[in-house]
Amino acid sequence: MPVKEVRLAAGTIAYRDEGEGRPLLFVHGLVANSALWSKVVPLLANRYRCITPDWPLGSHSIPLGGDLSPSSVAEMIGEFIQVLGLEDVTLVGNDTGGALCQMFVVRHPGVVKRLVLTNCDAYDKFPPQPFTYLVWIAHIRGAMQVLAMCMRPRVMRRLPIAYGWLAKRMPRDIEDAFVHPVINDKRIRDDVTRFLRAANKKQLMETAARYGSIDIPVLLAWGEDDKAFKIEFAERMQRDMPNARLVRIPDSYTFVPLDQPERLATSAFAG
Repeated sequence: MPVKEVRLAAGTIAYRDEGEGRPLLFVHGLVANSALWSKVVPLLANRYRCITPDWPLGSHSIPLGGDLSPSSVAEMIGEFIQVLGLEDVTLVGNDTGGALCQMFVVRHPGVVKRLVLTNCDAYDKFPPQPFTYLVWIAHIRGAMQVLAMCMRPRVMRRLPIAYGWLAKRMPRDIEDAFVHPVINDKRIRDDVTRFLRAANKKQLMETAARYGSIDIPVLLAWGEDDKAFKIEFAERMQRDMPNARLVRIPDSYTFVPLDQPERLATSAFAG
């Protein structure tokens, strides 16, 4: 899939655009990129236009700099939609990206028509255990570089504090796509550091307090075996969002698009 670029106010975002039909706009989480969706997009591109940006969250290829707080990155979603002229959009979020989707939807009602959330941050889990250490790391000079270098050996990547509790099945090429930018480019590390320094669970708690205002259909496609975002978490979100439906996806951790792409494609995008 060829890589395209779009210029936003904060800088250039690389993205992939495949298929035709109603647009699906995907939002990944921290130290991930569009490769997260590489297994599920081929299952959807015959029915939907699948747009998978590399958001500036640590595995992007084009450094941005400037204000990369969660609120600012959430606003990029709307700017991206506007610049590409997208209509009738379904927003799809995972992990930290799901939190950004929630922020955007409650602040900008009516811009997107449907919301699909796979396992993601919400309420006061921003980030959840065992990843809360990332916020502290971001405030220690030089610590992000040390952490990135620790990700060179693959055995380190599979620890619970890395990707071990995020995916049961992560191909080596996708794993490399996630870690190489943050390992190899100080500017990328600086970008994700900016995001983490500005992250505050109060931002997401304020968003959760407005769940009742979300009047679009919401599909919660939740991996049942997730150790960070347990199924009870999704059940609470279903109760608090007036038009939410919960689909349980077995044998999956947080990265449902990698662990169960077929189940995600059929359960969340059947219509």
